[in-house]
Amino acid sequence: MTAGRTRRRATSGRPSRTEEVQQRIKQLILERGLAVGDPMPTEFELVDELDVSRNSLREALKALQAVGIVEIRHGFGMYVGRMSLGALVDELTFHARMSKGQGHDDLAHLVDIREILERGLIEQVIDRGLESGTPELDEIMRRMEAEAAAGQVTPETDRLFHELLYRPLGNPIVSQLLGAFWDVYRTLQHDLAPVVQEATDVAQRHRDIYEAMHAGDRAAAAAATAAHFRGIRDRLDLAQDPPPPG
Repeated sequence: MTAGRTRRRATSGRPSRTEEVQQRIKQLILERGLAVGDPMPTEFELVDELDVSRNSLREALKALQAVGIVEIRHGFGMYVGRMSLGALVDELTFHARMSKGQGHDDLAHLVDIREILERGLIEQVIDRGLESGTPELDEIMRRMEAEAAAGQVTPETDRLFHELLYRPLGNPIVSQLLGAFWDVYRTLQHDLAPVVQEATDVAQRHRDIYEAMHAGDRAAAAAATAAHFRGIRDRLDLAQDPPPPG
């Protein structure tokens, strides 16, 4: 083994220069009490204040922009970014596609995680006495059933139904996390064969969840949620099965 390779291994656990600059920028944001949307120091000011090279700073800013910590508005400056799970969506989508080629099924695992999360959220809504619903949820349920009667429930309506279910919890991370899972699922569906599904069945599964939530019935809500996710798994299984010969 060469001395150079030994040195690389010995220092592999140390953060790179770019990572160090990223940490210093994040620390600066925290120390100054900056909030989402607040303007940040200019690139020139950061170079001077952090005593780093312009190249190191720009690499660090690119990395922070990719994960939503920094927002760069060309011609206007830099701002503290909003939380985004876009990088998570890209990574989950890529690895799920890779796992499919290796005989694994990460998409099914993702559905498992989403079911666990949603069942826990439903229990929270009921336990906190927030299950009375909202006019928006009532309207989206009617819209879903109207779409089902016309032959197809749109993905936008389906997604909004789940978002509105948990909105009473007042947890903005919930909608972002569920949205990330949804984006991965919808993207990967394009890799699967189309599945014919009864729109009325889809609407009825959602109606069962809706009614159980309104009644504050934890057991019924859990059963309805489990049935809903069984339907998703059935569609995934059908989509991945090879077509019959002939």
